[in-house]
Amino acid sequence: MKFDIIGFGALNVDKLHHVGKIAKEGEESFVLSMREAPGGSAANTIVGLARLGVRTGFIGKVARDSEGRLLLDDFVQEGVNTQGVIVIKEGRSGTVYAFIDKKGERALYVHPSVNDDLEFDEIKLQYAKRTEFLHLASMDEKPFMTQKKLVEELPNVKVSLDPGEIYARKGMATLRPLIKRSYVVMPSERELMILTRKGFKQGAKALLSEGVHIVAVKLGEKGCYITDGKENHLIEPFKTRVVDTTGAGDAFCAGFLYGLIKRKDLYECGRLGNFVASKCIAKVGARAGLPRASALKEL
Repeated sequence: MKFDIIGFGALNVDKLHHVGKIAKEGEESFVLSMREAPGGSAANTIVGLARLGVRTGFIGKVARDSEGRLLLDDFVQEGVNTQGVIVIKEGRSGTVYAFIDKKGERALYVHPSVNDDLEFDEIKLQYAKRTEFLHLASMDEKPFMTQKKLVEELPNVKVSLDPGEIYARKGMATLRPLIKRSYVVMPSERELMILTRKGFKQGAKALLSEGVHIVAVKLGEKGCYITDGKENHLIEPFKTRVVDTTGAGDAFCAGFLYGLIKRKDLYECGRLGNFVASKCIAKVGARAGLPRASALKEL
């Protein structure tokens, strides 16, 4: 089977706590409700793409526990191929404790567990080669080294990178091996500022100068900024009622990558990113609001 895109990132179960307010140091707050949902940045993006009808796979690691079963079962239900996911007998699958207030703002505490032990020798290289795009999201040091080695082994695959703050804080010198191999990089405005020390337009130029073909900057309530060095588009967001911002950036990546896979122009890719993100933030959790392909008729 040939994939349109394979994701490579952390696999986490999100334990979502809705709270009266997000407590500061020394404060107390009350949990109003709680539920569990499968998550992980790259995984959320891949599920978003699967719902849009794209052929998807995933590289990651889980333990043989209830969280691992939840993560794999959800992939299967969503139509994501799981043959690239490593399952080990010992250890614990990754977990994220999320606290979400009434305005939809959040605080996250991550317990990565077996995600941090993913080594290059565990990856099925032939599996990874059967794709047009490889989408990467941030992980800890050992899997970061694994990602760097993997992209060296896949010269004909287009790399997509959603750096997150974890990778942005590594700095350009450390992140350069991934940046230089990236066809598209999709940072938030804050992440781009951390990485380049520049505003989003100049920061995007800095990434292009490193060899990136396309930069898509997520600007939150201001929409997005897209450039390939020839075209520049500042695209307004779709108006929606914000319920929960969890996974909004991952959803944007899904919409934008869908546009690239379907050979849409840059402006339309940006609109698709904003559209999928707007659907995501209208519901609780990173995946509940991710649209099916039929919803694209609204565009």
